[in-house]
Amino acid sequence: MIQHLTEIVEEARKRGKKRLAVAYGQDSHTLQAVYEAYREGLVEPTLYGQRSVIEEVCRQENIDINAFKIVDESVDVNCVRMAVAAVVAGDADVLMKGLVSTDKYMRGILNKDAGLFPPKGVLSHVSVVEMPCYHKLLVISDVAVIPLPDFKQKMVIINYLSKTARMLGIKTPKIACIAPSEQVLPNVISSTEGALLAKMGDRGQLGDVIVDGPLSLDVALYKEVAEHKKVRGSAVAGDPDCLLFPNLESANVFFKSATHFCNGEIAAMVMGTKVPCVLTSRGDTSRTKLFSIALACLAAK
Repeated sequence: MIQHLTEIVEEARKRGKKRLAVAYGQDSHTLQAVYEAYREGLVEPTLYGQRSVIEEVCRQENIDINAFKIVDESVDVNCVRMAVAAVVAGDADVLMKGLVSTDKYMRGILNKDAGLFPPKGVLSHVSVVEMPCYHKLLVISDVAVIPLPDFKQKMVIINYLSKTARMLGIKTPKIACIAPSEQVLPNVISSTEGALLAKMGDRGQLGDVIVDGPLSLDVALYKEVAEHKKVRGSAVAGDPDCLLFPNLESANVFFKSATHFCNGEIAAMVMGTKVPCVLTSRGDTSRTKLFSIALACLAAK
């Protein structure tokens, strides 16, 4: 079982190089990450961006520009369109966001005419978090795409969480449905839906997973808290592999707290598209982007 994000890089390397299309890839963090992924033997990268800017950044950062194939384009949305077209045409295996804003990147992915996002599909952001304060990798969703997932979307997200966990070598993932309290509160949607999802998990309706909910965050993550609050009979409390958050706000706050307060490292991608799509913040480090590239390469066919 994969215990650290660095091991994702090692495992992805074993699968052979993937063709990476980078939309508006011309900032230092993106170029450093893509170059490192190239040197690690993970990718054959194509950058869609302004050649003169790429050349200057490579010069400043001491990056060998010969590692990249460059498609010269100065307009960010055109770079997204061209990169999306490349993966849809089968000319690339993984899509990655560069300096372009998330909303423009997502519009390119969701463009019905582009053909990357299947009709009636569910797009969701999945992250793998490594924190010194938790004893293993933690898979979480959704911090960036679905503001308030409905019940059917939560079922799909559980599938994405479990797929990602199995990529890490976890045969039967333990999934905690996060809510304000471990008590079932009839007037709180995250509470009642967490209880329903847990019962569906018990009956095998969600696949080979163990689902429990509702669970407050402290009960989910800390066994001693679960024991103190007399939460009995849970195979998830204190040892989850995955966290299903009730809304984007709560997930995003946890995501950023994990990195800024807990010195955590992140790998992140969008699932539900025809190919894995790397989605990180423009402010994320090159290390986070490298881990995200490796995760997407691991998920690519």
